[in-house]
Amino acid sequence: MTRKSIFAKATLAVALAIFSSTAAMGQQDSIAQQQPTLLRRIVGEKAPDWAKDVADRIQLHGYAQGGYTFTHKGGANTNTFDLKRVLFWVNARITDRWSFLFMHDFSSVVQEYYTDFRITKNNALTVRIGQFKNGLTLENPLSPTSMEAIDVYSEGVTFLSGCGSDPLMGVQYGRDLGLALFGETNNGKLRYELEVMNGQGINKKDGNNFKDFIGRLEYRPITGLNLVATGQIGRGHNILTDGKVSVFNPTIQNGQDYKRNRWTIGADYKCNYFKVHGEYLEGYDGDVVSRGGYVTGSVPLGTPKVEFVGSYDYFNYNTALGYDVHKAIAGFQYWFFKKCRVQVQYVYKSAYTSAQSGNPAPQFIRDGNHAVMCQLQVRFN
Repeated sequence: MTRKSIFAKATLAVALAIFSSTAAMGQQDSIAQQQPTLLRRIVGEKAPDWAKDVADRIQLHGYAQGGYTFTHKGGANTNTFDLKRVLFWVNARITDRWSFLFMHDFSSVVQEYYTDFRITKNNALTVRIGQFKNGLTLENPLSPTSMEAIDVYSEGVTFLSGCGSDPLMGVQYGRDLGLALFGETNNGKLRYELEVMNGQGINKKDGNNFKDFIGRLEYRPITGLNLVATGQIGRGHNILTDGKVSVFNPTIQNGQDYKRNRWTIGADYKCNYFKVHGEYLEGYDGDVVSRGGYVTGSVPLGTPKVEFVGSYDYFNYNTALGYDVHKAIAGFQYWFFKKCRVQVQYVYKSAYTSAQSGNPAPQFIRDGNHAVMCQLQVRFN
């Protein structure tokens, strides 16, 4: 599917959502959110009633993250300004049960386009179809705007959920095409998610006739504590060509289908004094086993606007060969306006690869990688 066709379909879907919401003006369904949307404030109170109704049903969101990075790697120093993400998304509520979302990253590609329909009167069961973030791992479904680390996700999450560090999968941004059923019960204490996905990543058709099955279960026993368990069963399709192999799994050949299973268990806790989350992760790709864990947290320094951020991350990409990586992060962040912040962090990584895919076979090289990262985040809802 080309990017132009994706834009065309998404634009058509948004137009249909707007038309449907206009046609539904006479219905008695309650409006889910009473706060005026950004579009409603732009339209103003003097607009016609139909324009106000459409504006109330469409929410505009966006954020940008960019900054400066200095890196000492392999005996060489590099520094650069970078623009990591510029995302904009539209959420259109067609009825109180039916909605549509379209998200694009202007520094990358189209990220998400899906529709939700709530089947039950309460929040017990909702169906979603389209392209969206998969539910594997605690961190992957979370927005980069809420993550403590500038480089966002842990090594294990990035590798196992398809965010980009596994050469066999390529860059999937933790998203895929598929169908999901999700909901919550027990007054929001128990949440579940079941997904059937292609397993090939964003804006792509499936590379084989197998589907990935992903499950996610969350339980909130007390205020602030969330326990999360996730799992995946599937078969991957190696995207590498021209005799190239993965440094982590060189036995899987070009275009080959292979077993790709994962499971994780973790916890997230928030209170007035600190925030912390951690997770154990394990994956199986063919005959290769990978596993690791991380813990990341933040502590306010006298005021909620200023926080110290710290993280320790361990992941072994191939336990038989000892391809382990250790990463430590320490820094500060200042929330100067709602979800807008400035971050400064030091990052140490104990190992890296000279090339993750190549011909002849790449090498896993051990070295120290030091970085100082600065980032500005601006977000609006």
